[in-house]
Amino acid sequence: MSAARLKKLGREISACQRCPELIEWCARAGREKRRAHADYNYWAGPVPGFGDPAAPLLILGLAPGAHGANRTGRLFTGDRSGDFLFAGLHRAGFANQAESLEPGDGLELSGAWISAALRCAPPGNKPTREQINTCLPFVERELNAMPNVRVILCLGGIAWNAALKLMAERACPMPRPRPRFGHGVELQLPASATDKGAGLAPPLLIGSYHVSQQNTFTGRMRPEMLDAVLQRCREVCALPPVEITNG
Repeated sequence: MSAARLKKLGREISACQRCPELIEWCARAGREKRRAHADYNYWAGPVPGFGDPAAPLLILGLAPGAHGANRTGRLFTGDRSGDFLFAGLHRAGFANQAESLEPGDGLELSGAWISAALRCAPPGNKPTREQINTCLPFVERELNAMPNVRVILCLGGIAWNAALKLMAERACPMPRPRPRFGHGVELQLPASATDKGAGLAPPLLIGSYHVSQQNTFTGRMRPEMLDAVLQRCREVCALPPVEITNG
């Protein structure tokens, strides 16, 4: 049932036209292509989430890269950020292979679903608040279709703030001051009155520095740091630990 709902939602996301300026930017990137991808037929539009529909872990990124997911049509696929992320997911037992170049390359996720706060590539990787607010209901609908989610791993401060907004809109009591983003920071929000009555609890939010080149090339984000947060995700999700030998 979850798989069917997510597939239908994916088609809706792919056809979204709610932010004309972003649709044009994605199309422009597809027309102007980098030299290395001159012969590639760009996706050039909103990118749906993907992964295991029964996953207890939802990984929330920022947005597609103009020449990564906006090119391939699959989040984190085809750029350096994805190289770093998928290598970590493979080490942690969430992915069957350590790299992903394009859809159809054999990548499969187990126990994880990859989403994003924004589904279109924004200019300069800097989305506006209005764009995030317009797109965030797609993540809400993913969560509604995935009752097993126990952890939302937020890659970067924008994803963290988007997850907080999402939880607030679900009527989860929000502490004051507003919880700040940080690598390894965890936040377990109280359930809303409705969820509490139904015996439900919000997912645990875990922060992680983004896997962007700005962080990975400078050493701010290192493989062992990603390994640690992914192992923590496995622990909270009640998944068996994985021994990491090459992190």
